[in-house]
Amino acid sequence: MQQVKDQQAEKTVSDAELLQVMADFLNLGHVENIVAMYRQDHRYYDWTGDLLIDERFAVRLGVSVLFEYLIEDGPDDVALAVSSLVRQLGNKKSWVRGEAVNVLGIIGSREALDWVKTMIADPDDQVVEVARDILQQAGERH
Repeated sequence: MQQVKDQQAEKTVSDAELLQVMADFLNLGHVENIVAMYRQDHRYYDWTGDLLIDERFAVRLGVSVLFEYLIEDGPDDVALAVSSLVRQLGNKKSWVRGEAVNVLGIIGSREALDWVKTMIADPDDQVVEVARDILQQAGERH
């Protein structure tokens, strides 16, 4: 019995390993695969912020492209990523904060834009500029 459990454990991919695979796929430009994963299992929306901390630019760009595709499915699903993105708004790396603001702008819900507004006070000028651009495009006054 223990041998069967051990074999099953070996076959199970950890969340960390799956997150790495998703990042690798985005890095290779295979966004469609990740779109399919998000559509099939909504728990991946909560991993969005974790994908943004990847140092590879192609991964972070892939997340933006991913959300451009997902927004076509409807705003209710993409809004599931807001909390994971909000967790990155306090990241010590300004580029992570900027990427999170960008994806919140793509989501574009009232809640997402309210979080973008908070970034007008960010200490990094580029993050502030991204936030202002998003709010201007959304027709917000700041």
